[in-house]
Amino acid sequence: MSDSPVKNPKLAATTGDSAGIEWEEYSSAESGKSGAEVIASIVKRLPNSSGVYRMFDAAGDVLYVGKARNLKKRVSSYAKTGGHSHRIARMIRETVSMEFVTTHTETEALLLEANLIKRLRPKFNVLLRDDKSFPYIVITEDHASPGLFKHRGARSKKRTYFGPFASAGAVNQTINAMQRAFLVRTCTDSVFEGRTRPCLLHQIKRCAGPCTGEVSDTEYARLVDEAKRFLSGKSSQIQGKLARQMEEASTNLDFERAAVYRDRLSALSHVQSHQEVNPKSVSEADIFAVQQKEGMTCIQVFFFRTGQNWGNRAYFPRADKSLEPDEVLGAFLGQFYDDRPCPRQILLSHPTEDQELIAEAFSLRAEHKVEVLVPQRGEKRQLVERAIQNAREAVERKLAETSTQAKLMQGVKEAFGLDKVPNRIEVYDNSHIMGTNAVGGMIVVGPEGFAKNQYRKFNIKSQDLVPGDDYGMMKEVLSRRFSRLVKEHGLPGEQQNAENEIGVWPDLLLIDGGQGQLNVVHETMKEMGLEKTVPIVGIAKGPDRDAGLEKFFMKGRQSFMLPERDPTLYFVQRMRDEAHRYAIGSHRARRKKEMVKNPLDEVPGIGQSRKRALLHHFGTAKAVSRAAVTDLKAVDGISEQMAQAIYDHFH
Repeated sequence: MSDSPVKNPKLAATTGDSAGIEWEEYSSAESGKSGAEVIASIVKRLPNSSGVYRMFDAAGDVLYVGKARNLKKRVSSYAKTGGHSHRIARMIRETVSMEFVTTHTETEALLLEANLIKRLRPKFNVLLRDDKSFPYIVITEDHASPGLFKHRGARSKKRTYFGPFASAGAVNQTINAMQRAFLVRTCTDSVFEGRTRPCLLHQIKRCAGPCTGEVSDTEYARLVDEAKRFLSGKSSQIQGKLARQMEEASTNLDFERAAVYRDRLSALSHVQSHQEVNPKSVSEADIFAVQQKEGMTCIQVFFFRTGQNWGNRAYFPRADKSLEPDEVLGAFLGQFYDDRPCPRQILLSHPTEDQELIAEAFSLRAEHKVEVLVPQRGEKRQLVERAIQNAREAVERKLAETSTQAKLMQGVKEAFGLDKVPNRIEVYDNSHIMGTNAVGGMIVVGPEGFAKNQYRKFNIKSQDLVPGDDYGMMKEVLSRRFSRLVKEHGLPGEQQNAENEIGVWPDLLLIDGGQGQLNVVHETMKEMGLEKTVPIVGIAKGPDRDAGLEKFFMKGRQSFMLPERDPTLYFVQRMRDEAHRYAIGSHRARRKKEMVKNPLDEVPGIGQSRKRALLHHFGTAKAVSRAAVTDLKAVDGISEQMAQAIYDHFH
């Protein structure tokens, strides 16, 4: 163990150090010691300051990340021999070393802890498993004719963002209705600039047609302003204005214009009807409700912005069964807002231990006051109760699905004579047309059903394959998949999966194909020294590709069939069909990309703007390839150096 603190630039980079905090590291890895013994030796040299600690196992993997107001006092509790829960006792036993980072305040420690947990995913921490970014609606004010789009990711200062929405479906639904209500364009800038006549959306009265001058700039700007005001919560003002304009047009016998206002009013009502509850006392808030049942935890999140309900989403964090609801909720909050903007109010179903500290940390990050409350009465309490009810129903549905899935996995074990119930099944299929744009697809099924975040596609790269060689394609896919798996995770059994985790090594491989494909797979696995690690099953389609007449092939067994109307057979069919769907979808996406590929895309330094300028100037990529350097320099945005690079590429 080092006697003095050591600056750790690598750690600062890993944790996204941008707050000006000075990070200091203390470490210990005394040989032959582990558990409480090594922790006790570390405690003697720890400071009485706030910070974050990390516990490591013998393999160097992070077991746990925690924060403390006083590192010495907090870590000394792990050195005691009794009074720990089963989870904590197991964590202490596996600990062989620790690292510490001191911070100026406990607030900084809380923020760093959440960041590290999300990045390192320790085995004994509560983990937010579904970490997709939320979709927003964006109005592109950096364009002369602003558009209305769905957006994820980084933000631009010249655009206005509204959200978050709970799902992409909620955004699509809102944009679809707003097209009819405000007639704002939803086409891309490149499509907009290339139009010479109004598109179909203008014909069906879903766009005002600014691309071809069907609406004046002033009138279109007014429509965009109304759309922004509606998304800002001023829908009643807009509705009143449209109603007055409809009556005025009707009075003037301009029934065609009155019908336009009528349709826009109808579209506005459609949007509001899909927002369900729009509270009067809550303008900007997120509501969190936690429910536990049979060892499973569900956290339901509702989003309210500008007084409107923009949807809800259920999360099922990975958490030890011994943790109380308030403990899971407190750990969940830090990770949830690690890379997301905070609203001004956060309403909780349960009080958390660090509630005031969380509010202080979020206020510091958001640069505005953030309240974290547990409402007891009134409309806010009613909203929390509604979230609790949704969480209760979601966890019950999840338990029912998990129970059904467990029975299906047990059926797979019995059908194929496996040694244990599979925790991870991988299914492989290939897709191509006469060998072109060949893609291999891998889907994964676990205890909770299809694990779509584990799906992988493999663009077939080998130049030696005969077009349409399915055996060669399968060999390439499996070679790439398992060579990388061994390189990154070692052989099966070298790592223990955390509870409820699907793991990385499959317990069963399902291959879309008969005896021939099965032989190729076994040969490939044997070449890598993995022939005895994973059971492999080939699925051959029945005569005339009839579902229910599939034959199954396994090494050392005669081909066999499963009984008709057997739930396990239906389950296997679903897995095979999902693999087929995924492979075909990946193949079509690749084929489409190849079809629209432009020779200019291959020129280094040519992005969308320069490509557009070149095509507008020369008409076609072929004309660009024949142009002289002097002609290329005449294009806006093309320097002499870039012109020479383009010329050299084609010559």
